[in-house]
Amino acid sequence: MHGGGNGDEVRGPAGSASSGADQEYLSLEREMTVLLRRARASQGEMAREVHPDLESAAYGLLIRLDECGRQRATELAGYIGVGKATMSRQLRALEDLGLVAREPDPADGRAWLVHLTEEGHRRVTKVREARRARYVSQLSHWDRREVAELARLLAQLNRGMER
Repeated sequence: MHGGGNGDEVRGPAGSASSGADQEYLSLEREMTVLLRRARASQGEMAREVHPDLESAAYGLLIRLDECGRQRATELAGYIGVGKATMSRQLRALEDLGLVAREPDPADGRAWLVHLTEEGHRRVTKVREARRARYVSQLSHWDRREVAELARLLAQLNRGMER
């Protein structure tokens, strides 16, 4: 891409003009792509640290259960953004690894609640503590207010993407 002389216009690959306001969104897209690529790689590493046979995608379920406690599979599926079949498959795999267990929902005998086992909680806690230590190390040159602002902005972004 080549910027115009005044910085208000950027030409894309097909020669189409983008307004200066679009440049912020192009920058956002580029940086999000890098962040997500790195996050996927990191998530795979963390999943393997929890258990060598754990699928990368299932790591997020463990974090959600660690933070929120017992939940129905449908709640987890909605939060993660997958269908019931995918959620059932992932939960079965997590059960087989001894990381989660199911129990009847006292509020609805037809439903089940999923929760971390003691072993699942121990393993997730260990990996999360190691990840937090990496963040502290990687961002040690940042002011704590900047870290807090980044967390706030990411939370705002995540809420906006739920809509």
